[in-house]
Amino acid sequence: MAHPTTLPYLKWVKLSQVNQVKGMIEMQSVNMHEAKTHLSALVERAVNGDEFIIAKAGKPMVKVVRYDAPSVQAVRRIGFMTGEIRVPDDFDRMGEAEIEHLFGSVA
Repeated sequence: MAHPTTLPYLKWVKLSQVNQVKGMIEMQSVNMHEAKTHLSALVERAVNGDEFIIAKAGKPMVKVVRYDAPSVQAVRRIGFMTGEIRVPDDFDRMGEAEIEHLFGSVA
């Protein structure tokens, strides 16, 4: 993670100063106003792998992390099993005798 001095105009604080839950890993935090003012720079930090918290009135609100889109190969497409499965011709009549026995004939 880049050192906070790379963005000197942001006031970074440790989460321990922003109601840190005991045992959590300390993470850099920026207040809501500064996040709105410097959104482009913060997005760039997230894209580069830095994670941080945006706080409002000293209360952590959101954790910002890089979004990793699935690769093209990982995206499942409709029809990916084409030719792999065979549906029997009598599929809509399968179990007909058992159903009739359980529920009676349907007119």
